[in-house]
Amino acid sequence: MHMYLHVEGGDRLKFGDVVMSVASIAVIFALIAFPLEMVLFSALDISGMNNWGYMVSLIVSFFLSALISGYIFAGKIWEARREAISKITVLWATLVMLFAIIVPASIADYGLSVKEEYLAANPGATLSTSEWVTWEYMYLDSFTFLMVGMALVLGFIGLYIGSMLRKPKKDRE
Repeated sequence: MHMYLHVEGGDRLKFGDVVMSVASIAVIFALIAFPLEMVLFSALDISGMNNWGYMVSLIVSFFLSALISGYIFAGKIWEARREAISKITVLWATLVMLFAIIVPASIADYGLSVKEEYLAANPGATLSTSEWVTWEYMYLDSFTFLMVGMALVLGFIGLYIGSMLRKPKKDRE
């Protein structure tokens, strides 16, 4: 039994196609994010804040990986474009959300950097352990919000443009 997106005529986009499209976005993202980070990390060093290069590389990587996947899966996406792109984008954003929540826990200095940033913005502030944990949760929530927001917006735009670059043959004439 196959799950299908409803499409009038033509090929149907199966759930497996949605999963393969998201997997393609993830693989392409993994292959282009690191090289972009290496280039932009030092190129966009603004006042010693290397976060700009990292953020720009994430934005470009999110967009390009969705654009390439949209091009690859254009034939399947084309018939029910908005619905297919929406489903692919939501599944992609869900995967990004999981990584945004899990990955900071594996970074040894994550909590220390959150604390350092807070204390730099609020000199002389003192928080209890419980308040620090709450602040770190809020910081993680804001990071997750940013990553999911970028995945949704740039994923949708990239998939749409990518699918437009490779229209089915009958529409090219």
